[in-house]
Amino acid sequence: MIKIVLTAAGRGTRLLPFTKEMPKEMMPIFTKIHNNQRVVIPLLQYIFEQFYSMKIRDFCFVVGRDKRSIKDHFALHQSYLNELSVNRKTMLNFYKKLKNCHLIWVNQNKPLGFGDAVKRVEKFVGEEDFILHAGDVSIVSRFKHPVLRLIETAKKNPDVSAILVCKKVKDAKRYGILQIKNRSSQVYFVEGVEEKPVRPKSNLGILALYYFKPEIFHSLKKTKQGKNNELQLTDGIQQMINDGKKVLAIPLTKDDIEIDVGTVESYRDAQVSSYKRA
Repeated sequence: MIKIVLTAAGRGTRLLPFTKEMPKEMMPIFTKIHNNQRVVIPLLQYIFEQFYSMKIRDFCFVVGRDKRSIKDHFALHQSYLNELSVNRKTMLNFYKKLKNCHLIWVNQNKPLGFGDAVKRVEKFVGEEDFILHAGDVSIVSRFKHPVLRLIETAKKNPDVSAILVCKKVKDAKRYGILQIKNRSSQVYFVEGVEEKPVRPKSNLGILALYYFKPEIFHSLKKTKQGKNNELQLTDGIQQMINDGKKVLAIPLTKDDIEIDVGTVESYRDAQVSSYKRA
């Protein structure tokens, strides 16, 4: 079974002062459990439960130095459960799911970039393929979720080294940007990627959801620090392309909605979207 890497090591400075103590990945959104009752849960838990519903059980969390609240939330506290009334215990099916999973924690003590966060999970991944998912954004889909489409695309293309998820964006300077072939297809062949370019070569932005083979670690080791003196994952992907590796991308569909808590504006939209979808 494929492994999952969830990154939650960013500082969340655009959401200060709330994120001084609480990681942005723990920002609350709405969902439903049991009898269609709405509840509030952290976005990172929502992402975890999405993967769980796909029968995935092997997780690695990359967290920052001051993010103990995430570890505490994903820890089993029997004494806490014992103090809850019976009707409230039915809302904590989350803990039962945790018992069925293998969770590993990796620290990224300094914000050295998305690529650096990925480098740190090499031991966890080993020789297996893995899905990388940032903890501050999720995708809700009415039909086939992009994660399932990533896995399906990988099975159909056994020679692929990486598969990205993308969407059309208005402000391309805020994203990693794709250069592709066969834009009319539902699977794009990626010719190049660039992190937040001054002069974007397309309007296709890369989302923080990826399928990788372990080859990405070799490419990252060959990659130098890029923008903001950080190790950029996009530069590592470009290194794969330079080395002749096959990289594909799949676009979001009209039925996919992003739940993004990265900024004040996107968090406002995330609250509205998650409440309507719940």
